Amino acid sequence: MEKLPKFGIPIIIILIIAIIVIAKSAVTIDSGEAGVLYKTFDNGVVTDEPPLGEGFHLIAPWNKVFVYEVRQQELFEKMKVLSSNGLEIQIDASAWYQPVYGDLGNLHQSLGKDYLQRVIQPAIRSAARSVVGRYTPEQLYSSKRDAIQDEIFEETKTILSKQFVQLNEVLVRDVTLPNTIKEAIERKLRQEQESLEYEFRLVTASKEAEKVRIEAQGKADANKILSASLTDKILQDKGIDATLKLAESPNAKVVVVGSGESGLPLILGNN
Repeated sequence: MEKLPKFGIPIIIILIIAIIVIAKSAVTIDSGEAGVLYKTFDNGVVTDEPPLGEGFHLIAPWNKVFVYEVRQQELFEKMKVLSSNGLEIQIDASAWYQPVYGDLGNLHQSLGKDYLQRVIQPAIRSAARSVVGRYTPEQLYSSKRDAIQDEIFEETKTILSKQFVQLNEVLVRDVTLPNTIKEAIERKLRQEQESLEYEFRLVTASKEAEKVRIEAQGKADANKILSASLTDKILQDKGIDATLKLAESPNAKVVVVGSGESGLPLILGNN
């Protein structure tokens, strides 16, 4: 077996050390992620520089990189809260959030990787309790769902405004009431709907009756005016006009014998 040259062993040692150093120094940041650099011998977490972006990076082997997901993420929460009258309501909500990219170093330094459990969950639960406590179960079940969604979002956003976390949206997926309360509300809503339908029918019938009354009054007024305007002379003239038109008709033969009480000719027959 041939012996290695005297300089061979040191070269191998140097190569091994180089490989270890490169392995410790090489950092790859995947898509949708960013890295926070920690300098062991220089004030620790770097907060005054942008985080390390996607791709390959070389750092000093004694430093560290903490990788964070910076894409939008979702938190799903089932929360039991009390309404304004003390009834327990279950709210199913989702929060869309992501760390503030430029403040990733501050986020790591102040909260760490478990920032979701440290600030986001407590914030949305606190906001949900505060908002739902202002409404009755009936309002939550029917007309106020969109309102509480917006209010929970605004209150949670206010709480998180100084926590280096960006809240994008809060969605209230479901509001679950106790069965007895839900049934009572549904009965009340049905009764209100039936009452509205009945009132509509009454209004419609009243309008129809008013229309008939107005039409009848109009006819009565017209007949009254007409009766007041007709005299014996006018009636006699109209009778003469009608007789002449009938006499001029080629399809009729008129025989005039005497006259009636009104002085009009009497028509005895025609073909």
